[in-house]
Amino acid sequence: MSHAADPPSLHLSFSAREWGALRAATPMTLSFEDIERLRGINVELDMAEVEQIFLPMSRLLNLYVAGSQELYRASATFLGELPHKVPFVIGIAGSVAVGKSTTARVLQALLDRWPDHPTVDLITTDGFLWPNAVLEARGLMDRKGFPESYDRRHLIRFLDAIKSGAPEVTAPVYSHLTYDRTSEEIVIRRPDIVIVEGLNVLQTGQIDEQNPVFVSDYFDFSIYVDASLEDIRNWYVQRFFTLRDTAFQNPESYFHRYSDLNDEEALTTATTIWTSINEKNLVDNILPTRSRADLILSKGPDHRTTTVQLRRQ
Repeated sequence: MSHAADPPSLHLSFSAREWGALRAATPMTLSFEDIERLRGINVELDMAEVEQIFLPMSRLLNLYVAGSQELYRASATFLGELPHKVPFVIGIAGSVAVGKSTTARVLQALLDRWPDHPTVDLITTDGFLWPNAVLEARGLMDRKGFPESYDRRHLIRFLDAIKSGAPEVTAPVYSHLTYDRTSEEIVIRRPDIVIVEGLNVLQTGQIDEQNPVFVSDYFDFSIYVDASLEDIRNWYVQRFFTLRDTAFQNPESYFHRYSDLNDEEALTTATTIWTSINEKNLVDNILPTRSRADLILSKGPDHRTTTVQLRRQ
């Protein structure tokens, strides 16, 4: 943890060992099979990482959820209203290939097993990307994942309905096979917790006069998954190679054209895509939002968390 001689910071800093000690008596509720199922492509995740990093995080969030529920009850009492269930919303941000999707899935699984909030839904903002036809018409296909490629108003309306306690809210579904939004929808029915995972969920940008709010305004807690640019680039390239040999082999895959690349061609292609699109988006739009997060998970080259930073309250 930070000491008095350290420079002033909005966050308290913990080593992985110090953070792990904050698990206290939180029980492990995931099996080895669960962890294997939850980890992403080329993301190293084992029982030790879950115990040291994720269990203390789930304990902290359980306390936050309980406090939030008490606050809503107090507000309802003051306003003379009957209290109704309003989901606790957690935002998870970070680069492509950094492991934020795995972080979201593991947190969902752990929080879902706490007795006080048995219903935890996970939404990815991929579903709120404009359809490919719209992106192509606007010349934005090469900027997919950048802030302007999302239907921000739709996402804001979705989160507003969630935080208003609407009995049923729908969210669009994205297919990573076809690389496009589908006609399917996910139905959210007043869960206890909603996890919203996406590249730019902490991004602010310019105020929309018709909707002068940001996505993060609806978050009760936010997490940023961090790593060095070099490590993330390496993970992205490794993932590209894995997908070339698996998902890209499917003739229906949007990226099937990459399935026959040799290693040299795959390296060149992955590096070019990373440098021209993903790294630019990370540096310009995603990384500047890191300090806004309530909790920052910093990873080393092996995907293990080395430092946890918790915003001072």
